Amino acid sequence: MTLSELQRIYTAPLFDLMERARATFSSHWNKREIQLCTLLSIKTGGCSEDCAYCAQSARYRTGVQSERLMSVQQVVEVARGARAIGSTRFCMGAAWKGVRNGDGKFEQVLEIVRAVSQLGMEVCVTLGHLTLPEAKKLREAGVTAYNHNIDTSEDFYPEIVSTHSFADRLNTIQAVQEAQIAVCCGGIIGMGETELDRLKMLQVLTSFDPPPESVPINCLIPMPGTPLENQPPVDIFELVRLVATTRIALPKAKVRLSAGRTRLTREAQALCLFAGANSIFYGDKLLTAKNPGVDQDRALMAALDLDPRSPPLPTPVR
Repeated sequence: MTLSELQRIYTAPLFDLMERARATFSSHWNKREIQLCTLLSIKTGGCSEDCAYCAQSARYRTGVQSERLMSVQQVVEVARGARAIGSTRFCMGAAWKGVRNGDGKFEQVLEIVRAVSQLGMEVCVTLGHLTLPEAKKLREAGVTAYNHNIDTSEDFYPEIVSTHSFADRLNTIQAVQEAQIAVCCGGIIGMGETELDRLKMLQVLTSFDPPPESVPINCLIPMPGTPLENQPPVDIFELVRLVATTRIALPKAKVRLSAGRTRLTREAQALCLFAGANSIFYGDKLLTAKNPGVDQDRALMAALDLDPRSPPLPTPVR
């Protein structure tokens, strides 16, 4: 979509926008179904990058300690627990700038992926920058999706990170797509960007070929010790507008309410789910940030008459 098209959608009267988004959602998805995903930090802290929102950067004093890569057994135990509470997607994140073919840490990750892929869930990883050889190995090991958010617009990106470029992000996404892994790509709002920056970010997402399989929309959680620690909460109606516009622009993508739900009321989350979000991260922790508890989310789903999505049929890895 063009930027002007996205602006026309986004600036429509709010209830008209929500009605259009709901109709788009209902024509492509089971409107009572929600996908539950669990996110685990398999290697925490000590990252060399300077992303201004991230508590895992070694450049900031956030209290997050650098830890070793978890063992296969540790990760599989968490994955089994996630499956038991209804998650159908297991996401694993590592606080690295990226991975390289042949590195010992990458080989360990591949071993973890092979073990988790046997549990019958979608397997998503976020490992930073990679090239086509690494992407191909991840697919062979059983990865079904790679998360690599572009975070914001290309214009605002240098305000958030200086240790890599916006183009670096796009190069990784291209490698992932060439390896025929689904792309999970979205952004973070509330970092000081404008609403226009958010639409420019969305314009980039709509240009992907194929489109992203899922779009996480994160609301910044200001982490003490990071440059963005004093950012105010996102206006709820701006969030709803972005969710609705994303649903219209990318009708076949899962739109995931990601980080920041602890700063949203139940009613605010309900508006986002009505406007087209159909996935959440499930469990009391997202990497190093808090997330609503399982009991809270179960109560919310019950109140909204939403059903967890059934596990996908297993697809053989070729």
